[in-house]
Amino acid sequence: MASEVRLTILRQLGEPQKHFAGQWSADPTEFGACMTLIADALQVAQPTASRHLDILKQAGFITVQKQHKWSYCKRNEAAIQEYLAWLRGTLAV
Repeated sequence: MASEVRLTILRQLGEPQKHFAGQWSADPTEFGACMTLIADALQVAQPTASRHLDILKQAGFITVQKQHKWSYCKRNEAAIQEYLAWLRGTLAV
């Protein structure tokens, strides 16, 4: 979460129809966004995007689903909400 790029990815995946409407291979709301389109949206090389996506996947904030030759990323809303609840509790005074 310490990376603006990862926060941008999570924001964009939160509104997949808005940010990935041109995705023709699968419905971005149902399947998530293709890793290639995420890299394009961020204007970074695919290996750079893949590294950020891998960190988000390891943290549990996204899921990755393979469909044919593409991999689709989708936000894991339950994990994000759990993290936010933990953070609120941790920061409470």
